[in-house]
Amino acid sequence: MKKLALVAVAVLCAVLSLGSLAAQQGTPAGPPSPSGADARAAAQAAQAAAAERGHTLFKQNCAACHADDATGGRGPDLIRSSLVRHDKGGDLIGPVVTGGRADKGMPPFQLADSQIADLVAFVQAQLVLFDLHTRVGPYPNDIPAERLATGTVEAGKAYFNGPGGCNKCHSATGDLAGIATKYNPPDLQTRFLYPSGTPSTAVVTLPSGQKFEGTVVLNDGFNIAINGKEGWYHSWPRSAVKLEVTDPLAAHAALLEKYTDADMHNLFTYLETLK
Repeated sequence: MKKLALVAVAVLCAVLSLGSLAAQQGTPAGPPSPSGADARAAAQAAQAAAAERGHTLFKQNCAACHADDATGGRGPDLIRSSLVRHDKGGDLIGPVVTGGRADKGMPPFQLADSQIADLVAFVQAQLVLFDLHTRVGPYPNDIPAERLATGTVEAGKAYFNGPGGCNKCHSATGDLAGIATKYNPPDLQTRFLYPSGTPSTAVVTLPSGQKFEGTVVLNDGFNIAINGKEGWYHSWPRSAVKLEVTDPLAAHAALLEKYTDADMHNLFTYLETLK
């Protein structure tokens, strides 16, 4: 017992000596490790700060097309985007931001990795808000028309039949009759700005003069690939063939370069009356 007591006293003295030495040298004996709650709070604070920085970047670079809350406007609704929903740490969003989408009128943005991370943090925060909201309501799938229809019907109709050239392919009493009843306001806006579902076709002529016709699968400026009418897949270097592409949606893509905000809002306001 005496030996145990002596050992305990020796250990205590050693601890006290180390503590005293640390105090004399101005070095703490060791900071207490943060608790799990503290670590979570710190992580949440860091994420909130990143989202706030991302919001600033988003307003500067993205809000003009995607709206300040990312629910869409001139550009598509990011809240309901499948790509955004499947993003993991910027693996999908990052390439789109830095590479752009020329086919949809989106330019590339030269942002650093840290800025991309902040943008992703903001968009993810918006998704959280959306998902919380949809527990008690259908936002933003049912954004009211008046929120988007901020133009005038008269100006929209004039653009439809005039500078927009929409009436060359569409008719308010034909294919577009009842369009505003068929689609809710956000979907209607997205469909006229970024229509999809009608593939391009191509005629590819080889140096020998042989021709292939089919549906375009790839046309990236370097290669052309089609599903031929006969059912076979074909691809060639773009520089090795003569190519004629017919894009039924080319007029919509061209308008993306011409639309003013007023044009888009006026046109949507007019389309919203076609019920």
